[in-house]
Amino acid sequence: MMDTVTNNIPENYDPSAFARPSVTVDVVIFALVAEDLQALLIKRKHSPFAGMWAIPGGFVRINESLEEAAARELAEETNVRNVYMEQLYTFGQPDRDPRTRVITVVYVALVPYDAIDHHPGDDAAETGWFSMFNLPDLAFDHREILDYALTRLRYKLEYTAVGFELLPDEFTLSDLQKAYEIILHESLDKRNFRRKILSANILEETGRMKSLGEGRPAKLYRYQQNAIAEIKTRRLFP
Repeated sequence: MMDTVTNNIPENYDPSAFARPSVTVDVVIFALVAEDLQALLIKRKHSPFAGMWAIPGGFVRINESLEEAAARELAEETNVRNVYMEQLYTFGQPDRDPRTRVITVVYVALVPYDAIDHHPGDDAAETGWFSMFNLPDLAFDHREILDYALTRLRYKLEYTAVGFELLPDEFTLSDLQKAYEIILHESLDKRNFRRKILSANILEETGRMKSLGEGRPAKLYRYQQNAIAEIKTRRLFP
């Protein structure tokens, strides 16, 4: 395959005739922490913006895919590994990085808070969870990136089962409603929410119960894996 590609390059092609922007990857990790939607950030060890908080990420190497670069940078800066990531968006304002022309491809991961063990790697001075509703000053255009990621997450709540990815494998309907309320930053009617989520046929009872103190135990549910194709075709909450 490589020989075929090489043989198709025109003889007079000069790659140095074109500017070569640098490419980076950034990884937004969301989790529900103490009834709050939070993002995992790193404190930059090196300039530019040394000492400022930022989304984990870095430059793509010439011999790796975007997905490989995202996984590598996440591991190098936070020691987080083996999380499922989806490509979110590409940011490419010419002045977004003071070093050079940099285009970044952003990935997003949704994880239960206790599912990962994070601590700074070689390229970060510190790691920490920060509320999406009370972020510190951020490096580069990372505030814009996080705002966009939150908007997309809220949009996907209506059309997909993305909210389940932030919860343990088994959860109550109250747990699920609380997750939606945290992400949307608004209260939802309990009866209406339960009617819509149950009528969507994307949950199944586990047969187990969760004790809620002195009140009645609540049923535990899990997400039906075979419901993925169905929920892509319609809104959960019209």
